Amino acid sequence: MAAAIDEWRHVKLFSPWRYDIDSAARRLLEQAGWVEPELGKLPTGGDLIDSYLAPLAKTPQLNDRIRYGAQVAAVTRVGFDRIRTNGREQAPFLVRMTDGTEILASAVIDAAGTWRKPNVLGGSGIPARGEAELDGHVTRALPDVLGRDRERFAGRRTAVVGAGHSAATTLLELGELAEQVPGTEIVWVVRGTDQARTYGGGEADELPARGALGSRLKQLVQSGRVELVSSFRIESAGLKNGQAELVAGERRVTADTVVNSTGFRPDHDMVAELRLDLDPILGSTRALAALIDPNQHSCGTVPPHGVDELAHPEPGYYAVGAKSYGRAPTFLLATGYEQARSVVAALAGDWAAARDVQLDLPETGVCSSNLAYGDSSDQTTGGCCGPAPQAIQVSTGRGLATGISGGLLTVIDKPTTQSSCCG
Repeated sequence: MAAAIDEWRHVKLFSPWRYDIDSAARRLLEQAGWVEPELGKLPTGGDLIDSYLAPLAKTPQLNDRIRYGAQVAAVTRVGFDRIRTNGREQAPFLVRMTDGTEILASAVIDAAGTWRKPNVLGGSGIPARGEAELDGHVTRALPDVLGRDRERFAGRRTAVVGAGHSAATTLLELGELAEQVPGTEIVWVVRGTDQARTYGGGEADELPARGALGSRLKQLVQSGRVELVSSFRIESAGLKNGQAELVAGERRVTADTVVNSTGFRPDHDMVAELRLDLDPILGSTRALAALIDPNQHSCGTVPPHGVDELAHPEPGYYAVGAKSYGRAPTFLLATGYEQARSVVAALAGDWAAARDVQLDLPETGVCSSNLAYGDSSDQTTGGCCGPAPQAIQVSTGRGLATGISGGLLTVIDKPTTQSSCCG
């Protein structure tokens, strides 16, 4: 449960608790005697698990409906590949796990997120030449610089590639480490020329912690404690004298460790035999793409959307959460909660509730793919708008939810009795 969040449990969210708790989940928790955290306080990823998701999973409505240690390998229709049509809608979904076990379901909600599929370092969307040689010298986004991973960075040179909030968080922690350990060097590698959008809205941001993040990073760069290397599109990479070397034209950056903060992308391979209608640019549904386009929208300006915008040509299959956004970085937890509520209401047959979609989001002007590299060709897509929702769903109306751990899938199975949903 919440395996992805557990990997960055040390990171403090910039959205306070009031935006992180779903109303239906709150009702279940309160029935179990749960004490709500202070709504104005900023939780860490660990707080989100320990004070919210773990207690939620132990409620009577969920305790025996969640599978742990189960990873989905593929989803299809029983007896049908993507080509066959006649009788397709009557065939149940077949969900196969990596251990070979299978589940049959009448509907599937894919809440896999994007954490398991980070973008590459290469500046053209594919791995840079020689990028594979850097194995062991590259770490994924949001390492625990001041805790678990301290020895890897203390007194050494680190290159942080990318310019979203994940990169900013890591740069700030490295800056704090550099004050504690002499010889700690930091280089920030970005593709664009103007970092104004990375630094964000400052005091104008309705999430003060997010505004402060950019302001502190700007001060760190201006002080010279972080070396900013801009207009650097990585073409090739390799090892030189025991260090990682990143190359863009005639320019080179070397470091002991490279932190890949270039974002994430959805994994559609496990549902390749289903009929999906994906936007060719973002990888979201076509109907959703215009509403979340990072060239037009920030986290707080994405309009309310639900089951109609999340539907695919494959009846009964829906992707929700960060995965539903494809490569767009404009996702917030509250958006995912409302997505799930809408979809589950539709599966329960309550289309009025499904289409009554409402969102109350904090205004922002800083969450866009453009903020990362200064132009619309940016590949950075993850980690700027809060964590992806994990596969912890409950039933609504007649839908039974089975959570698959690791943030992979939620399967809505055969009808059951009435209960609440975790939308």
